[in-house]
Parts: sequence; C-alpha cells; structure tokens
Amino acid sequence: MLLESADYHVSIAGSIAEALAVSPPGPPSLVLLDLTLPDGDGLALVAPLRALGWDTVVALTGHDSLSTRERCIAAGCVDVLLKPLPARELVARVAGWLG
Repeated sequence: MLLESADYHVSIAGSIAEALAVSPPGPPSLVLLDLTLPDGDGLALVAPLRALGWDTVVALTGHDSLSTRERCIAAGCVDVLLKPLPARELVARVAGWLG
C-alpha cells in the first residue's frame, strides 16, 4: 500500500513459486526481494529474474551482517535493505532506483 500510495504499480508474490508465476506486461522496473520466503531462500530467485530481464533486484533482510550483504551482492542484487526500514526511506530509495 505504501508504494501504491506513492503512485507506483505494485505486484506482490509471497513465495518463490508465486514470483516465478508473476507475468507483468514487461520486466518490472524494480524487484524488492525478501530473503526469507516460505518455500526457500529468496536469493534463489535472483538469477531466474535477471535472466527474464528483471535487472534491478534489491534484497530485503533482517539479517544485519556483512556476509549476508556480500551474499546478496554476489547473487546479483543491486542493493540490500535492512528491515525494518522507515517508510519514508523506502519510498526515497525506490525513487532513487527508478530515477
């Protein structure tokens, strides 16, 4: 709702399977990817998403460690956000990525 209220079109998937089944009309401008999904590690989605042309993948995690950040960047994420993230900061960061 937060991003929709900022005039962004949002599609939501709650699992790896749902994310792979989402079929927007073209590659999304941005993917916010939670690392902890009910059916596996969210990073397993990065390579398939990027292969579909979904280039701007940003990881969301509650794990504040250098190794987690390095793992996300190595998987192909362009950035890593630590949860919880203030709403204003999330909207500002999204605006920056979508420039």
